[in-house]
Amino acid sequence: MRNLPSSRAILLFALVASAALAREPDEVAVRTLLLSEHPSDSTHRVYVKGQVVTVLRFEQPCDPANTKLLGWEGRFEPLGVVGNKVILEPLRDLDQDESAVLLVTLADKTAVPFLLRPPKREGRGWTDQQVNVFKDRESYGSMRWALNDALKENAALREEVEHFQKEETTEDHALAALLAKGAVDQTPFTLKEAFSGGDADAKLVGKVFRGKGKAALVFEVKNLNAKQFWSMKAVRLVVLPSGHDRAVAVRSTSTSIAPGASGVLAFVVDKSAFVEEGKLTNLFLEIYRHDGLRQAWVELDHRLAGK
Repeated sequence: MRNLPSSRAILLFALVASAALAREPDEVAVRTLLLSEHPSDSTHRVYVKGQVVTVLRFEQPCDPANTKLLGWEGRFEPLGVVGNKVILEPLRDLDQDESAVLLVTLADKTAVPFLLRPPKREGRGWTDQQVNVFKDRESYGSMRWALNDALKENAALREEVEHFQKEETTEDHALAALLAKGAVDQTPFTLKEAFSGGDADAKLVGKVFRGKGKAALVFEVKNLNAKQFWSMKAVRLVVLPSGHDRAVAVRSTSTSIAPGASGVLAFVVDKSAFVEEGKLTNLFLEIYRHDGLRQAWVELDHRLAGK
């Protein structure tokens, strides 16, 4: 499955997705949905995932007798209708071309249909954990949640812009961008090791580079999944053995990799990241893919950063 490196520059690595989950929070945990009375508007979508509970929360109680899944009962746990909440949980993931219809009837006899879909496979799709559903767009609750969502989105966008602006000015991110494009000759790095491995969903070829005061790691990822886009959900660089997080510059050729296609991830680590309590130590880099599974982990020797 993998070709072991010939020296000790890389002490340990694994490229098979494992059950360790990324520690960053889910993309979207709670969102607000305002119902529309316009006949041309499409049915509201709710994104669900196998063995993950999704809660729909309404302004008024729901009618349990007339709230049902239309023909999909065997694919979900029995619906829970408690007061103004509907609780649903798929037994397994829905395929990308599947859609389940949920009909919720409110106490005032209003029937509200929802289309249950799997998370979007392009980019970084989310799973709904709680959806606050409002029929009255002008109610206090509706406006409060809508304002909270807008403020949260604005803060996230502002933070993302500041993050990108900061990255554009750092030397490490510029070097990572060159490595991702294959322009190794334009960097101070020299190839130290190459290795490969993977699983049923992805094949990875890794290259480790040594530099003057910096180390680098490049992965070429080929998406073997016939339906699911591959993307990197998170990356962690930690000190061994304390587990303290360290900064790493990351660049990629694309935000997601289509089925059958390939992409490149590049990582640059400054020598200062290898220092713990005044001593040089090794680092542990983990890559988490779109579904939260750990796709790869590599232990980096501090000697990669040179003297």
